[in-house]
Amino acid sequence: MASADIVVGGVEGGQPYLQDYFTDENRVLKRDPQQDYHLEYAMENSTHTILAFSRELHTCDTNDKSITESTVRVIWAYHHKDMGEAGQNYHGSNRGTKSLRLLNPEREEVSSASLPYFDLTNKDVPVPDKDTTYWCQMFKIPVQHEKHHVTKVEPLIQKGHENLVHHILLYQCSSNLNDSVLDYGHECYHPNMPDSFLTCETVIFAWAIGGEGFTYPPHVGLSIGTAADPLFVLMEVHYDNPSFTEGLIDNSGLRLIYTPVLRKYDAGVIEAGLWVSLFHNIPPGMPEFVSEGHCTLECLEEALGAERPAGIQVFAVLLHAHLAGRAIRMRHFHNGEEQDLLAYDDEFDFNFQEFQYLKEERTILPGDNLVTECHYNTVDRIRMTWGGLSTRNEMCLSYLLYYPRINLTRCASIPDIMEQLQFIGVKEIYRPVRTWPFIIKSPKQYKNLSFMDAMNKFKWSRSEGLSYNQLVLKLPVNVRCSKTDNAEWSIQGMTALPPEIERPYKTEPVICSSSSCLNCCSFLILLCIVYITASTIGNTESFV
Repeated sequence: MASADIVVGGVEGGQPYLQDYFTDENRVLKRDPQQDYHLEYAMENSTHTILAFSRELHTCDTNDKSITESTVRVIWAYHHKDMGEAGQNYHGSNRGTKSLRLLNPEREEVSSASLPYFDLTNKDVPVPDKDTTYWCQMFKIPVQHEKHHVTKVEPLIQKGHENLVHHILLYQCSSNLNDSVLDYGHECYHPNMPDSFLTCETVIFAWAIGGEGFTYPPHVGLSIGTAADPLFVLMEVHYDNPSFTEGLIDNSGLRLIYTPVLRKYDAGVIEAGLWVSLFHNIPPGMPEFVSEGHCTLECLEEALGAERPAGIQVFAVLLHAHLAGRAIRMRHFHNGEEQDLLAYDDEFDFNFQEFQYLKEERTILPGDNLVTECHYNTVDRIRMTWGGLSTRNEMCLSYLLYYPRINLTRCASIPDIMEQLQFIGVKEIYRPVRTWPFIIKSPKQYKNLSFMDAMNKFKWSRSEGLSYNQLVLKLPVNVRCSKTDNAEWSIQGMTALPPEIERPYKTEPVICSSSSCLNCCSFLILLCIVYITASTIGNTESFV
């Protein structure tokens, strides 16, 4: 891998060694003049080589990568022979990669081995040979008549379908349904889908590609079994099939582990960010374009003021975008002053999206603002990128896990489309609007074109794209503020302005010494274990 930060180590003749290396832009392995990795522990036997080593989070060495709370793409490789004077031996096929967060806060795990569970899984779903499919299936929660708490949710992804299943959302549906809705699944967002699907608007859990199981904190659980809890749920599975593979049959889903021993608080989920629509759009050829979705102070003032004036406690956040996404930040404002970032990932990986546990729970109060800020790269695209369901479309969303549960399910925004169209010279559209996307009336060069065609016809340059981005970030937004069962807070549909930032947040300067502190320590210790079968080992093995 080009421009990688690498540590090479092993045990040779009973003596451990560890060295700091890097690769240049041509993937040439070089020894780093500044040795920043330190061996903490080493052990080797006939089957394993184990190394533990540490490094400062910020070394200020241009050949090292700073270690932050963002996603890190970790590469690994090994050879059964140690590195000799001739240099490192080629690893061949003994290599791999994994995206993870090295600084994701540790969470207290409670053993779930003896706890009951139930599975919500699709049954032999025929995945169409098309780019994007959203499949919906209704389920009935088997735990009824007595309150329980779900303590952990695990993905059950069919083997070999790890790249096919992009995300899974679980929605609470109307409790007035009956068992007749359980007979079959159907494609979501389809004109012929069952009407019962329309009653399922409240997200109660979200999982995305690359993520693992989620364990709730010891004092919080997802409530099931009471009249206020979900009885019928809709599981939405997003299948991503860009190669149009035929004959795929899927049985993926979720496992919910629960307990009769109740926790102190019921968990809730708020979907925040940009309402998924064509009004969210990104010009082509842009090395960076920023979109913002607003959970406005007006929505939080009304919902929290009515249900929880003391505020809610956020304990985890899932940041969600698609293929053009490069970085996502959840910003938090209180009385015009920007707080520490609620969550962020400056190295967003489309194939690794999971809930981030917060180091400390964050209180959200009535009148606060939450802004989901998404950074995109469309350099390789020649047409507009639109907000939408396909992974080739885009999203800009945050899913907030919090307690205690209140009646607020979505807190989002839609930017004003007419001012966007005025940027490219649109003067008038046909009214009343009878078609979607709506049609432009003037000027002549756009006459009778849909607004999507007009945006694609416009000659986008990087300077035009930058000016457009600056405009969009200042536009008024339409407020989306939803309750359960398709109900709305009164602020829904009203127009609001982006927050006025009186005191923006200032990040602390990076300190390249033991005095720097991130996640309560300034260095990271990693443990690496290599297992090599008896058929390949000699007396010593090395880890790269």
